[in-house]
Amino acid sequence: MSLPGLNLFAPGDSGAPTARTPAPRTDDLKPGSEFRFEVPFGSSATIKLLDTNPFSPDGSVAPTAELFGTELAPNKTYTFSGYKGAVYTWHGCRLESGGDFDGEPYVGEETPLTQHANVHFALEGLRSRAGAAAARDGFGPRVAVVGPDNAGKTSLVKTLAAYAVRAGRYPVVVNLDPRQGLLSVPGALTATVVASTLDVEDGGWGSSPISGPNPTPVKTPLVYHFGLPAPDDNARLYRPMVTRLALAATSRLEVDPEVRASGCLVDTPGVISQGKGGQYEHLSHILSEFSVNVLLVLGNERLYNDMVKRFGQSTGDDAVAVVRLPKSEGCVDRDESYMRQLRQAQVRSYFFGSRSNPLSPHGVMADFSVVTIYKIVESSSAFSFLPGTADADAAAGAVYEPVTPSLMLQNCLLAVTHADPHESEDAIRDAGVMGYVWVAAVDEAKKKLRLLMPVAGRVPNKTMLLGTWPEDVADMVG
Repeated sequence: MSLPGLNLFAPGDSGAPTARTPAPRTDDLKPGSEFRFEVPFGSSATIKLLDTNPFSPDGSVAPTAELFGTELAPNKTYTFSGYKGAVYTWHGCRLESGGDFDGEPYVGEETPLTQHANVHFALEGLRSRAGAAAARDGFGPRVAVVGPDNAGKTSLVKTLAAYAVRAGRYPVVVNLDPRQGLLSVPGALTATVVASTLDVEDGGWGSSPISGPNPTPVKTPLVYHFGLPAPDDNARLYRPMVTRLALAATSRLEVDPEVRASGCLVDTPGVISQGKGGQYEHLSHILSEFSVNVLLVLGNERLYNDMVKRFGQSTGDDAVAVVRLPKSEGCVDRDESYMRQLRQAQVRSYFFGSRSNPLSPHGVMADFSVVTIYKIVESSSAFSFLPGTADADAAAGAVYEPVTPSLMLQNCLLAVTHADPHESEDAIRDAGVMGYVWVAAVDEAKKKLRLLMPVAGRVPNKTMLLGTWPEDVADMVG
């Protein structure tokens, strides 16, 4: 696929599934069981729900199956690549699968989906009461999910969001984990109203509008670029961004009665649940800013006890219901190699889309003089000044520093913000992201950049941000 303006081409076999067709297999899933599978990057596998329920011989109970809460259509073939998931059935079903799985798929019977469904029904009760309340006071549940890495937090948020959509709700879903990408690239903190069916093949969330039509309704996220892997890498940047997202989410809840009754679901980074020194500063800030009243704790008894002691003792309007949920037996550790490939795949899909929804990015040339780039600075000081003082701010140092274009920018991702060039740090920090560009090449002699953009047109005269997360993505175009 030619890229207009640069004579570049989309990658051929880099990360693209290979065409292999092993013999399909058939599995009969009993009610309450799930089909667990993994597909490596560079390969593909298919799953199809057959219209036969082997556990209902008379045909009175139709086969059902869902993936992260989203129902699979009968006799439709779903294709996966670089994916870890589990297809669950409530009433029993027969699945046909084939392709290059990572290891042998298997059927598991110990699953927390019943508990997750109970949580959904409890949240629905809160939503129904909120919808019946006065227009200004009828806020639905504000849920935060906490737990260690690889505990299934994002999977639970996906499932609860999908169940809410199936119930006719419009929840605000917030991602505060810079290591994950939710309708954007990794490194971004996002909030979006989920009002349409989730796309199971594309990671569960679907797509945001970039440069082409989408067969399913798009979801438009509000994006802030943190650009670092962990909140502690720059707490002076992370916490204000959390506050901005909370203000945006609250504003949407206030102006839209359907969204207000649906509430919000907040996915948090696993690292903030470690409680260094018994402290949970980031978590306390998140719960306070989003006025969380339901706290779901995954798979860690000590964390649950800490949350009950710290947040579960309040009463009245400030009461927080702390609920412990078991970690799914189907959760697998995602090693750093897999996570790096996942991040690169998310960046590529931002520009090129997926096989079912390809996009056509555009290449442009830009002079050094027309771009304003700031680098996000990692925290390097740990002085014990009182918070809120000038000394504390001076000790913490700057949040951004200007960048002169050079070869170091090649293969880097730049966040194009809504901030005008040379605005203050606070204005840049509080500005949302307009979109992302990728630096294909740097010509220092001619002082020009070759940029890959998701849409055609000139490079916006806005401030761009360079972070260390996600890492450089090489060979995105040839």
